[in-house]
Amino acid sequence: MTTPRTQLDGPALLSWARRAAALLDQHRVEINNLNVFPVPDSDTGSNMAHTMAAAVREADQRGLDTSSARADDVANALSVGSIKGARGNSGVVLSQVLRGLAQEAMTGDIDGETFVRALRTSVTFVERAIAVPVEGTIISVLRAAAVAVSDHDADTHAASLEELARIALDAASDALEKTPSQLAELREAGVVDAGGMGLVLLLRALNEVITGAEASSREASHDENVPHEEQGNAHTHGSAHWLEVMFYITGDVDELETQFAPLGESLVIARATDTEATVHIHSLDAGRVIETAMGLGALSNLRIEVLPPVIAEEPRESVQRLVIAVTPPGSVAELFEQAGAVCVPPGPLLADDVARAARMHQPREVIVLPSNELNADELDEIRATVISAVCGTTDSSATSTDNADSEAPQVEILSDVGLINGIAAIAVHDPDEPLAAAVASMREAAEEMVVAELDSTPTMAPHRDHVVDPDIVVTLEGERIAMGPTVPAAVYEGCRALMEQRNGELITLLVDPEDAYDIDPEIIRADTSADVVVYPADGLRHVGFIGVE
Repeated sequence: MTTPRTQLDGPALLSWARRAAALLDQHRVEINNLNVFPVPDSDTGSNMAHTMAAAVREADQRGLDTSSARADDVANALSVGSIKGARGNSGVVLSQVLRGLAQEAMTGDIDGETFVRALRTSVTFVERAIAVPVEGTIISVLRAAAVAVSDHDADTHAASLEELARIALDAASDALEKTPSQLAELREAGVVDAGGMGLVLLLRALNEVITGAEASSREASHDENVPHEEQGNAHTHGSAHWLEVMFYITGDVDELETQFAPLGESLVIARATDTEATVHIHSLDAGRVIETAMGLGALSNLRIEVLPPVIAEEPRESVQRLVIAVTPPGSVAELFEQAGAVCVPPGPLLADDVARAARMHQPREVIVLPSNELNADELDEIRATVISAVCGTTDSSATSTDNADSEAPQVEILSDVGLINGIAAIAVHDPDEPLAAAVASMREAAEEMVVAELDSTPTMAPHRDHVVDPDIVVTLEGERIAMGPTVPAAVYEGCRALMEQRNGELITLLVDPEDAYDIDPEIIRADTSADVVVYPADGLRHVGFIGVE
């Protein structure tokens, strides 16, 4: 049985940071799908994972991955790396939590008393960083954890680090569940706060390191710890025409809030020192923000991203046919949009987004590509939502063949079409064909493609009891057909195996951007004599897909 740690030294603190980064990366899509406040741009999980990865990378670059690393040096590196590499509102807030840890770790290894002080200091730094703190967000979850450990420590006078870490996790988890009651946007969407969930994962990782519990995901290290990039979806309902502006500034930090508060919303200022800070703001005038910043100091790490526009509530002129594709935000959505589809992301806001799309276009015919994201009940809800949005009826039993109301749209749902063969389906869609013929052609194109999935599976090291680097496994209809130590290696073997089963002419690959650029199509062409198309795709629930047709 592993003896719980009574304090965290430098190596243990770095182990926590790596495990936290791995957990955030593992759950980033789940957290992204909770992201409805302050702007529902589906990137909170990605931003927190990227920020934590930047913190770990800074520690690695300073050579602190040794048994002699001091806690204060590691904590300082994590703080600096997170502030300089922060992404989004949530990433900036996370950097202030790590800054609070660094502030209190200056006295040495982190014990129970230091942990209590670190949480209190983090609350102070976060509240100072956020121009307009809002209850029901990560600040509420963080404050609940800090209050719980402070009260317990005051009662016991000498609580252990293990006990306090558990209390902090329990209090944060309870506070997270209460966030919908504090914030209307969460309550209406039926979700908890995304940033708050990220904080709970940090505390869970801490408990695992302290107790020596088996990690729920392997610790990432070095560049493997960098999460996949995700882009906003043009069809989520953020603030139209607003820009997210972030930069690192060296200069007059004390003037930042006064100067930037009138220029936008969601202002967060994460101080690194008295003269350095990372600034995050949503603004309609990025030029004025940058001009103001340049007047206050020197800028670096400038990032400007377009926030997703609002889907208009006012209906446009009625269209004959609308194709709605359920896709993860980012490059996959762009593929479907280029083919003429309106894309909506999976998640708790799906029905609302579909309703907005239908209301906006007032279609007479609707084709839905759910991409295997929905169950039967959800498909029925989508059908009812489309009909209700267009003509006001809520009869979920209406179908494309028995609509008695001439104003109700005909709705066809290709429930058996997945994400990658959905690309084949949308590619052959002919808007001038009758609906039944168009759907038949799309279904036929999808069925002609054999689809295999790529997933990572942990491999146990011989004679050892811990998980090492995972293999990438290729499965077809649940059966393993190939595997490899890397994504490109697994793709090459998977393509060969699929072509042996199905002598196709075209191979379509849907894989993460970082892996896509490492795949050489010429190797596949030489092995299979097939044409090869590689689509970089972020936000997948799998490592990737291989399609052969």
